[in-house]
Amino acid sequence: MTDQPSYHHGNLRRAVLDAAVEAIAEQGTAAWSLRQLARRAGVSHAAPAHHFGDKAGLLTAVAAEGYARFADALEAAGDDLHDTGLAYVRFAVEHRAYFEVMFTPALYRADDPEVTAARDRAERVLAAGVRGLAAGERPEDERTAGLAAWSIVHGFAHLWLSGALSGVGDDPVEAARPVIRLLFER
Repeated sequence: MTDQPSYHHGNLRRAVLDAAVEAIAEQGTAAWSLRQLARRAGVSHAAPAHHFGDKAGLLTAVAAEGYARFADALEAAGDDLHDTGLAYVRFAVEHRAYFEVMFTPALYRADDPEVTAARDRAERVLAAGVRGLAAGERPEDERTAGLAAWSIVHGFAHLWLSGALSGVGDDPVEAARPVIRLLFER
C-alpha cells in the first residue's frame, strides 16, 4: 500500500472511488474491506458506507464509472469496427480494475440505473459497428455477428490479462490486431 495524503475538504466520494480502483488493481475485488479502503483514502471509517452503503454499492459505482469510461473509449475509436475492437482490448489492459468489476456482475447491482445507462451506451457503440459487418443480413445473423465480435475481443482481453497468452509479443493491442482482423475475413 502506498502512502496516501489524507483527505482534506475535496470530493470525498471521488477519493473513495479512486482508492477502490487502486485497491482492485493491486489486490483484486475481494481482498479489501470498506474500513481498509477508508484508511487508504484518508477518510473516516464511516465515509465509504455513508456514500455507498456497502461494498456492493461501492462496486456498483465503480462499474457505472467503468462502463462510462469504456463507452467514451469505444466512441473515440470511431466507426471502424476493427479500431473499436482494438479500443476494447486497450481499455481492458489500461483500466483492468474497472474491466474486472464491469464484467463480474455478481459483484455489484447490475440493475442500477447508472450502470444500465452506461452499459447500454457501450453496447450501442459496439452494435453500430457490428451492423456494418452484418449489413443486409437477417437480424439473427446480426446478433450472431455481434456475439462473435464481442467473444473475440473480450476473450482476447481476458486471455491477455490472465497471462494465458505467450509468444504473441509485449503489446496487447498489436497482438490483438491480426486476431480481430479475422472478423472481416469471411
